[in-house]
Amino acid sequence: MAAATVAIDRTGTGGGTGADIVPPPSHAVLDEYHRRLDARRATLAAYEERHVRFSRLRLLIAAAAVAIPIVGGLTAAPWLTVPVLAFAVTAVLHARLLNRRDDAAQAAAFYERGLARMAGQWAGRGQTGDAHRPAAHLYAHDLNLFGHGGLFELLSTARTAEGEELLAQWLLNAAPPDEVRARQEAVRELAPLIDVREVAAIQGEVVRKHVHASRLRAWAQAPVVLRSRGIRTALPVLVVVTCTAIAAFLRDWRFEFVALSFLVVQSAIGLWFKARAHAVAHGVYEASHDLDVLAGLLGILERHTFHSRLLNDLRKAIAGRPRPASREIARLSGWVAQFASRENIYFGPIGALLMWTTQWAFAIEAWRIRVAPDLVRWLEAVGTFEALLSIATFASEHPEYTFPDVTDGPGQLSARATAHPMLPAGAATNDVELGADGPHALVVSGSNMSGKSTLLRTLGVNAVLAQAGAPVRAEAFRLSPLAVGVAISIQDSLADGRSRFLAEIQRLKQIVDLAKANGGRTLFLLDEILGGTNSHDRRIGAEAVIATLVNAGAIGLATTHDLALGEIADRMAPRVVNVHFVDEFRHGSLTFDYRLRPGIVQSSNAIALMRSIGLDV
Repeated sequence: MAAATVAIDRTGTGGGTGADIVPPPSHAVLDEYHRRLDARRATLAAYEERHVRFSRLRLLIAAAAVAIPIVGGLTAAPWLTVPVLAFAVTAVLHARLLNRRDDAAQAAAFYERGLARMAGQWAGRGQTGDAHRPAAHLYAHDLNLFGHGGLFELLSTARTAEGEELLAQWLLNAAPPDEVRARQEAVRELAPLIDVREVAAIQGEVVRKHVHASRLRAWAQAPVVLRSRGIRTALPVLVVVTCTAIAAFLRDWRFEFVALSFLVVQSAIGLWFKARAHAVAHGVYEASHDLDVLAGLLGILERHTFHSRLLNDLRKAIAGRPRPASREIARLSGWVAQFASRENIYFGPIGALLMWTTQWAFAIEAWRIRVAPDLVRWLEAVGTFEALLSIATFASEHPEYTFPDVTDGPGQLSARATAHPMLPAGAATNDVELGADGPHALVVSGSNMSGKSTLLRTLGVNAVLAQAGAPVRAEAFRLSPLAVGVAISIQDSLADGRSRFLAEIQRLKQIVDLAKANGGRTLFLLDEILGGTNSHDRRIGAEAVIATLVNAGAIGLATTHDLALGEIADRMAPRVVNVHFVDEFRHGSLTFDYRLRPGIVQSSNAIALMRSIGLDV
């Protein structure tokens, strides 16, 4: 018998009530992004036209420089200064135009990425955060925080590794209520400031590079290699005297000994400091990738006046020096570029005469002595600013989301009309009440694909967002500080000789230990609890685990296909309550409304599904 095609109606597109539909992103935000994208594209097109004209003009000037001696001979040589100067001026203006063109291209890309996020087409276009994925974590893997299409990729707009690292840490570690409220205040202030977020996005080159914060921090704190104000002052004097002696020698051969003597002294000093100068070069090159991004982000913080406490604290953290932090970093960036010119083969002989490497090595070390005590603080401020900008962008692009109320006290979570933030617009929603005089745990039953796992991930991801300072996808959301423990994507390991069941009970022990150590303020989310053993052991083990967690003061959900586990709630009522999802199989079509209902599920779709594909049972 030919297999029949199964049509699955997912009108809700996620675990929740079909009647409560989350509205699409605000048309005001979409319209503003489209307007700005059109403007940036128009600017980019204009710059491209000017770029072509500049290129043609430079070719004409070069052709004129070649034609002048051909037409006029040697007597026309002085006229070569005209095309040379014209070419130099044109090259400078052309370079500035190219910088503006790159800025316009990056600005357009900023709005293109924003529109893709709001259209649900962001997966694969951003930073996955895989480098920040912990080897073992109680919810990072189960809630898809990192990797392709993960929460981090949806959130992160950071240009520096420091910003990415801090955002990842905020997702992996819940902040205390006061810190959450401070972040919320800062995010609310930044969310409407599209210009600020655009300027931050266009810092640095078109090809994205990282400010290697860890290397820069290590370089700033490393032992000083060259330290002598007197020698640093004497070196340029020695170079001037040596060059003067050489010029005198070229005019009068009697100064041969003087010029040679100064050259020998200069060479000896250069050799004496050679190893240390090269050590300075190696250290600063490793640490100073794309310092322009860091300087630009510091400049944004310096130029804007903020009202929230956290943003003002960041401004104070980078203040206090005679020269602004952005200018100090820009100065280092310029010096590193000058230092790097020593590698040019044409400049090499001149650089040797000017003791270029030694002089810039002393200058950079002097900068490090003077600025290093503040550099670590600046990096931390930029990282915090970028993490806040990422969350502010998320808030701006999802104005229908709500900032949760994070309260002190025993474990509780109240979510009204909540849905998973990575589901498309129109996803169905659900209401969940845990703790604070409500049930401490829900045993969720239902058939395959009915929305049980999605509901767990919905609560888990929104709890993570809430405690990172971000808005959540819900009409209202209230929770106390909660450590999160999840057992959804538990897998076996051939390498470790560990079965799925063993891996699951090890995770359950970690969650129980977490609840006990955390005074019960824990959110547990257990999918198909103990599904790898027989029904008798599953019922006994599941009841013991849930009872231990609830008695410790934890709150949470446990899903199951085994209807016998519904008896757990009956014996532990009212602290544990049964809820379920339903489905309906009609005319070869399986439909879900994703509505969370009280009680134990009374239907199953397994036999109907098997028959629908031609498996005769």
